[in-house]
Amino acid sequence: MIYCRDKPHIRAVFELGLLDLKCHLIDILDRPGGQCTELYPEKPIYDIPGLPIVTGQELTNRLLEQVKPFDPQFHFGEMATALTKLPDGRWKLSTDAGTELIAPVVVIAAGAGSFVPKRPPLAGIEAFENAGDGVGVQYAVRKMETFRGKNILIAGGGDSALDWTINLAPLAKSLTLVHHRDGFRAAQHSVNQMRELEASGKVKFHVASVKALHGEQGKLSGATLANWDRAALERTPRLNPLDRRDVNGVHCAAKGEPSP
Repeated sequence: MIYCRDKPHIRAVFELGLLDLKCHLIDILDRPGGQCTELYPEKPIYDIPGLPIVTGQELTNRLLEQVKPFDPQFHFGEMATALTKLPDGRWKLSTDAGTELIAPVVVIAAGAGSFVPKRPPLAGIEAFENAGDGVGVQYAVRKMETFRGKNILIAGGGDSALDWTINLAPLAKSLTLVHHRDGFRAAQHSVNQMRELEASGKVKFHVASVKALHGEQGKLSGATLANWDRAALERTPRLNPLDRRDVNGVHCAAKGEPSP
């Protein structure tokens, strides 16, 4: 039995199948794949051995094909609520859906837990969430094509922020990347690619923070940035036309936080 929230759980099914062990998998999501399918199904991944490039969804599909001969049983949309050791040494796992499974071994492949969006502290941000694909405030990119022709603002400085900056720049009408400092927690190759896009005018980069979102009836139309002085590294109070950006979609690329 595997309690899972990320892609390693599918790989575990294969390894256990080779030992002739059958698996039940419990996943709080409504589909397999964990973060790969929930957060970046169309994001290119370059560090999988034997696959020069593969998306999160493609990787998940290949793993599912690999474990099909072992007939794993999936329990989607369920969260484990209790794990009890029985007198005979086996374990009983209970879920919030009333499912009870008994097994000699329980593998917890939960990573850091089930992820929830890390919401920036912006007044009224909830009104722009769940507005539809490619518009409003987004915490994951599930369909790249929905961002075509849009004015996009990406907030963040890690691998996810730079990866989406690089991959969405060819589709967007305009793309602005904002980060609170002129440095990134990302692979150097990605940083170099972003700098090249900035130098060619395809991406605008601001050392800034998003201070406010604008729009009516849940339709996002713009964002106000608070600029940082690159030399003094202090927030400057100026509000000029460059501080207001016309945007259709804001992608918050900060990592998700584990839920309790």
